This record gives sequence, structure tokens and C-alpha cells, in this order.
Amino acid sequence: MADLTVTLVGGPTALLEYGGLRLLTDPTFDDAPRDYRRDPAPALHKTAGPALTAEQVGDVDVVLLSHDHHTDNLDEAGRAYLPRAGRVLTTAAGAERLGAGATGLEPWETARVGAIGVTAVPAQHGPDGTDHLTGPVIGFVLRADGLPPVYVSGDNASVDVVERIVEREGAMELAVLFAGGASLPDRFDGALLTLGAEETAQAARILGSRAVIPVHQQGWAHFSAPPEALRRAFDAAGLAEVLVALQPGQTAAV
Repeated sequence: MADLTVTLVGGPTALLEYGGLRLLTDPTFDDAPRDYRRDPAPALHKTAGPALTAEQVGDVDVVLLSHDHHTDNLDEAGRAYLPRAGRVLTTAAGAERLGAGATGLEPWETARVGAIGVTAVPAQHGPDGTDHLTGPVIGFVLRADGLPPVYVSGDNASVDVVERIVEREGAMELAVLFAGGASLPDRFDGALLTLGAEETAQAARILGSRAVIPVHQQGWAHFSAPPEALRRAFDAAGLAEVLVALQPGQTAAV
């Protein structure tokens, strides 16, 4: 039997089946093309809608929301979907904004959802020293008895952060990495806001993962690391067999 089943919905949105539960990452269900302008957040352009609608995804036990304040991680239809989740786990600041049904976690805090322990872990959504500008973001580590741990990175751009997570939480046999190399020319001189192709391969090696499922690579104009670049980076790193690449709508069991 598979330890983890992942269905890529599109963008950062993936349906995870783990430990008998259904978990959804960063819901984005708006149609495309679409422009978003919401100060002080940067303007974003969505190029592709989800492969599955909210109705097709259906109810889930928990939403793992890395942050609520950027529309490429929680768009309007994604926000409307949240009440369908048994629970929403996100940043403390995000939970305050979202209100009822949302639980805020600081890094290294753990919540129980059924048989799963969900530990919030740090994420750095830009270059060093920009956390106060990008706002709080978290990733997640999932654990269940008899199953390998799963790392869900959220919008993290720092390999050093991945190293700190492994130092504290141990190796991560399975990983869902936000790997599109998000970058905006008018923010931080175009520095990475999420892991790029080479950084994702580095993270995979540090994590010690046997399977890495990349998400948040397609569907938005601000990505600099398309799937073919990630494939080349994993090939060059000798990690080709680790990469489990999905097109939106596809499912993998690992």
C-alpha cells in the first residue's frame, strides 16, 4: 500500500491522502486568466485554472494553508472553500484574519488531526532579512504511526531553512515541495520567493527523501522554474528517481 497519495489540483493546491485523512494544501480554485491587485501584496497574474473544481475535490479533513495573504496561495474561490474543511491550520496571523475554523500555529507547534500530528515548521518567503516584508509563512511536517514523515514546504525559498528543519525533525522520506522559483522583478531585485529548480534538488538531498512531489510550478506568470528545469536539475544532481512529477489532475501514490 502507498504511504501517501497526492493529486495535483493546480498551482500550490494538492490533495493529500495520508493516515486515513484527506488534506488539501493552499486552496486556489479561481478560473483563469485572471489578474490580482491587492495592496500591499504584489500584482499577480494567474494563467491556468485548476484541473479539478472545488466540488470535484469535495470535503477534506484539514486544509494546510501556508499563508493567507497572497492570492496565489489562497484565492477568492479557495477562501470560499475553507468552510468545507473540518479544520484549517495556518499561521497565527492568518488564523486571526480568517476567524472561526482556523487554528494558528507558530513554528514547531503541533496540532492533532485524527491520527496525524501536524507540526508547523519555518518557511522563508524571500531572501534573508525580508520576513517582515513578506509576512509570516509556515510549512508542515506530517506524522502518523507506522508511516514515514511527510514534509510540505509551503512558500519557502531557503535551503538553510530546510537544513534547520532536518536538524530538528529528522530526515523526511516524503516531501511535497513548492518548487516553481517564484520571482518578481519589482520585489527584492527578482530574488527567489520559493525554491527554484537547483534549490529544490538541494533540498531533496538534505531531506533524504525517496520521493519528492513538486507543486506550485505552473499556473502563474511569476514562476521562473518550470517542470522541465526541475527535471534537468534532478538529473544533474543524480536524483532523477526521486522526482515524482505530476501534471495538474494527475495522481501519484508513493
